[in-house]
Amino acid sequence: MSALDTVSLGILLGALLVLAGILSSLIAMRFGAPLLFVFLLVGMLAGEAGTGMIAFTDVRSTYIVGSVALALILFDGGLRTRFATFRNVLGPAVVLATVGVVVTAALTAPVAKLVLNMNWIEAMLVGAVVASTDAAAVFFLLHARGLRLRPRVAATIEVESGSNDPFAVFLTIVLVEFLFNGERSWQQIVLELAREAVLGTVVGLIGGRAIVFVLNRLGLPQGLHAPFVTTGALVIFGIASVVHGSGFLAVYLAGLVVGNRATRAHNTVVVFLDAVTWLAQIVMFVLLGLLVSPTRLLASTLPALAIAVTLMLVARPAAVFACLAPFNFSWREKTFIAWVGLRGAVGIFLASIPLLVQLPNAEVYFNIAFVVVLTSLLVQGWSIAPAARFLHIAFPRADHMPRRVELDLPGQLEQEIVGYPVSPHSPYLRRGLLPAWARPTLIVREEKILSPSEAAPVQPGDYVYLLAPPEKAQALDRFFVDMPPPARPDPRLLGDFFVTGEHTLGELAEIYGLTIAPEETSVSLADFFATHVKRAPRQGDTVPLGPIALVAHMMSDGRVTSVGLRLADEEEEEPPATLVGRLRQYGRRLLARLG
Repeated sequence: MSALDTVSLGILLGALLVLAGILSSLIAMRFGAPLLFVFLLVGMLAGEAGTGMIAFTDVRSTYIVGSVALALILFDGGLRTRFATFRNVLGPAVVLATVGVVVTAALTAPVAKLVLNMNWIEAMLVGAVVASTDAAAVFFLLHARGLRLRPRVAATIEVESGSNDPFAVFLTIVLVEFLFNGERSWQQIVLELAREAVLGTVVGLIGGRAIVFVLNRLGLPQGLHAPFVTTGALVIFGIASVVHGSGFLAVYLAGLVVGNRATRAHNTVVVFLDAVTWLAQIVMFVLLGLLVSPTRLLASTLPALAIAVTLMLVARPAAVFACLAPFNFSWREKTFIAWVGLRGAVGIFLASIPLLVQLPNAEVYFNIAFVVVLTSLLVQGWSIAPAARFLHIAFPRADHMPRRVELDLPGQLEQEIVGYPVSPHSPYLRRGLLPAWARPTLIVREEKILSPSEAAPVQPGDYVYLLAPPEKAQALDRFFVDMPPPARPDPRLLGDFFVTGEHTLGELAEIYGLTIAPEETSVSLADFFATHVKRAPRQGDTVPLGPIALVAHMMSDGRVTSVGLRLADEEEEEPPATLVGRLRQYGRRLLARLG
């Protein structure tokens, strides 16, 4: 019976730890603290580092939980990535995820060798362990602060984070094998990397298509679609690993395939995976916190801080600027991408591999990674939002995204019902803006269900339900966001309404439901500005286009390269209180008329 009591007590303590992690997230969101740091802190306080209530040293179980959690996190990341996003930033993101990881590790290694008195292979292993980034922490902090990154920057960080983990895992395992079994030739390493990449890609693409086939062709009982997809992702990870391919690359690509195909119960799968990945992260972080020994951690603190400073201020920035040099990124964008390279769970997870194989100095790798991760989260984590504002990479208007409800329609895959509350300052209410592919079907007002004709005109506080393609549902958020008009036009306050100057009026009309003359559908936005502005366009110039206004956001050689869309009504400009202010206002109006 005592054995049963021990098991019951273990279940109770484990559940309490996870519950503490969940509840602590509310505090983290309030103060903008990185959730990873909070979950690690919960594990440390419960283990030897804190109360000493739980003595946990099971590295094998931690590695298994970490592998499952990381596989699900990568699959979920692929599931939420659009193919268009993936294609647009594939070049810079892949270079950062491969060459960038190697450069970061190589530049960190000399400092590790100096402060830890290691040989070059051991120092390179330290660099490889801390070389990958944690995008989950980055995007949580940005969203918690109401910030939205420039689309290209956000997409680059997102795709890099999903693809650099598999390469960091490969590099770490290769270096561990170097130290464990002796050196191998570079030809063998390149061949092994190619084999893992090819096999991981094949297994991931085939596995993703298999999941889509089963979801759409087999009549699974209601409620089993999401568990099937989650289990299928782990099967794909296992198959790729068994055949010596990259399991992490396989699950990311499988998620990319599933997320960009029309499938049954898509929304149920996304919501379920969101909950599962949260739970997996909490369990993994708490277990990693339990593994920490405070006495050994203190002994490694100063060397680890030296490595962390080198990583944040030298290695990561140098890698980012070198890798993005061939691509058209501004220095502000490169600087921000370099600073948001937060270290997270992957670094600590990789540091558990030397512990698992009982490599000499294994505890040193783990302690160094732990301190580096904590330093990165505390320093970079709390400074991401100010850095984004300072570099003008995030649009500072904090328009929180509306709460979206998605309902699948049985018997077909082309349409679903999407519901939103109507806020007083939403573009939909103020201008009647909707894309051509979305059609209102019913309105809920004061607990009464009305047809669109019965409810016309729509009022603030109504709930609107529309028919829309599932893959475009998220794009409707921008039409229902509560967007109070600014006191004065500012091209940086454009949020999600941001496109390049090479997009055409026809593409804009399709997305935002505008009426464009047939002969103008192929005209680019840059040419549209050049035609309608009588002088050379300048940043902040505004050109009306139906119910919206185009704002010149970025310029190059007198040509508009980035265009913002201002959808909210502009308030009437109040007359300045002073005579000087009124004269300035009249002067601006006169200059505008003279063009």
